[in-house]
Amino acid sequence: MEITLDPAHYGLMLVLLGGLLSVSILADVIAARTAVPRISLLVLVGVAVAAIQQWGLGQPAGPVTNLAEPLIQVALVMVAFLLGGEFTWERLRTLGPVVGIFSLIVVVVSGVVVGLGLWLIGFPVILVVALAAISVATDPAAVSETIHELRAGNTRSGRLLLSTVAVDDGWGIIVFGLAMAFLGWHASGDGLQAMLEALWELGGAVALGVIVGIPAAWLTGRLEAGEPTLVEALALILLLAGGAALLNVSELLAAMVAGAMVANLASHHTRSFNEIDYLKWPFLVFFFVLAGASLDLGMLGTALGVTGAYIMLRLLGRYLGGLIGARAVADRQGSLPNGIGMALTPQAGVAMGMALLAGERFPEFSATLMAVVVGSTVFFEAIGPWLVRRTLKDNQAIENNKE
Repeated sequence: MEITLDPAHYGLMLVLLGGLLSVSILADVIAARTAVPRISLLVLVGVAVAAIQQWGLGQPAGPVTNLAEPLIQVALVMVAFLLGGEFTWERLRTLGPVVGIFSLIVVVVSGVVVGLGLWLIGFPVILVVALAAISVATDPAAVSETIHELRAGNTRSGRLLLSTVAVDDGWGIIVFGLAMAFLGWHASGDGLQAMLEALWELGGAVALGVIVGIPAAWLTGRLEAGEPTLVEALALILLLAGGAALLNVSELLAAMVAGAMVANLASHHTRSFNEIDYLKWPFLVFFFVLAGASLDLGMLGTALGVTGAYIMLRLLGRYLGGLIGARAVADRQGSLPNGIGMALTPQAGVAMGMALLAGERFPEFSATLMAVVVGSTVFFEAIGPWLVRRTLKDNQAIENNKE
């Protein structure tokens, strides 16, 4: 089969991608000199692209380049693979039951509060379940950077928050996979067929992660560090992204399982993870900008109500989840600030990826989901570091009173 490409078309596409990377450099400079997170800046650049596309050129909302979907998929697989690398037996033993109990309570409570609240308000079930699942994801970088900036990593709250964000998005990917399976069953008229499809989506993802992860774990460490390891890392990511698309399984879950397999079975697993971490940012630049550019600006007014409700319910869910979780682990962890859950409000890449994936599955809700998640991401990325600082100050006051 012969594939013909219009030189003007792919030339313009390459110029656009190069321009997006150039803009990311400017975003880094602005973020370094202001308090505005660079993720929010990149998303806003994408929104500006959407405004030019939809209002300036009169084009319908949609991808600004044919490469948008593959780039987004690769970025999501990279993030999920790196998350899977956190789930080593040694790491889980180090974190202990306190982190597991606390993080699980925060995830469950915040998801239930968001889902129940949106359902009581009267929003459609598909929108309710999707947003409830998306709400449990956290931006670990924003939380970790703020804690390290304040040099609070050795405080009681600091240690718990750092450990929680290390596994929080892992819980989120599992919850999101279960939510999508449930929605597939709910939306289908054939209960048995829907159940089989849901089992395939989850079970097939685990199988793909194992099938790719075991050979990758065997290969890792047998290659010299440098270019061979870089090729290995790229091959691993492309196999996971392409395999998940061909098999119609969850790419997030497959990549996380593969990451966990490599981290637990490979003798020199850090090499692959370091290479992927090194490569990740350019793809995330495309991801955040293209996610913002996929926003349907005509839906902003319609989605304003659900966006406001989602933000308020997620803040409430985080607060209650942290409150209940802190009391559940108080015997082992000691006193914690009542508002410790509010320090887990930053939300970025994983949440936006979930929104894009849910939108692909349910196109009728795609515009609303993206409007809600893009708007809330900018809000949570802006207010999140301040909430982390406030929580750590409250923790310092508690520890000072005990001295």
